[in-house]
Amino acid sequence: MKIGMVGLDTSHCVAFTRLLNDPQQEHYIPGARVVAAYPGGSEIFSLSRDRVAGFTDTLATDYAVELYESIEDLAASVDAVLLESVDGRQHLEQFARLAVGKPVFIDKPFATSVVDAGEIVRLAAETNTPLMSCSSVRYAAGSADTLAPGEAVESCEAFGRAVLLDDYPGLFWYGVHSAEVLFSFMGTGCERVRCAEFPNMDVVIGEWRDGRLGIVRGTRLKHGDFGCIVHTDAGTKVGLARSTPPYYQLMLKEVVEFFRTGISPIPIDETVSITAFLAAAEISRERGGEVVVLDR
Repeated sequence: MKIGMVGLDTSHCVAFTRLLNDPQQEHYIPGARVVAAYPGGSEIFSLSRDRVAGFTDTLATDYAVELYESIEDLAASVDAVLLESVDGRQHLEQFARLAVGKPVFIDKPFATSVVDAGEIVRLAAETNTPLMSCSSVRYAAGSADTLAPGEAVESCEAFGRAVLLDDYPGLFWYGVHSAEVLFSFMGTGCERVRCAEFPNMDVVIGEWRDGRLGIVRGTRLKHGDFGCIVHTDAGTKVGLARSTPPYYQLMLKEVVEFFRTGISPIPIDETVSITAFLAAAEISRERGGEVVVLDR
């Protein structure tokens, strides 16, 4: 399977290409190969603008990936696309040029507004373009396998690093990882959110329509891990994400299967709900912890 990559401004580009293209890698994933890329880059986000040239050179030099000047030309030449642009504010505009009926994986965050998220979903449906999006931490060993089959989740707290940046919208940069973990256990149905801001931590509390509570604890401590505390009908379970095998290898296996079948393992409604949750958390933070109703 020939894979195209859009947005060469994140370390994921090199990591994913290495796992898909190099059979000598310990965690090599067969069945797909990155053959084409559109460098892209965001002038309004420093962690894109300052990194795109280096990652572009690595893919072209070390992996012989063909560089394209047009997203449309790239989409026409491959079987599926990894939309990797690190600035989620670009995703709608880029997806609109990619939506030609071939499977597209959008790396985190799916979007940085509910409006953009809804428009991406509309375009996907209109063009019959299979769509999948998530954070790699969703699939991390040690936390993703916390529950036994059949356990019903009554409440969940997901925790992890959530650094804030001056030129990126709040928790969408790193808090999205813990939000993904939370929703992987809680599912859709969050209606109200409040965000309590502290010097080294944000605590986001979501109220689900069935009365359950879901919490994201985003830390800005010197050291910290990703994980979860899940309260179920069988008791309380604790999971701590392990780095071996790499989060992104476990996720990428799911992505390759999605490319093969066109069927995402994650309901798109859940992905949109995560966007709405994070957007509401940012509004709540700005309003001093006021309860905000999700806009969706």
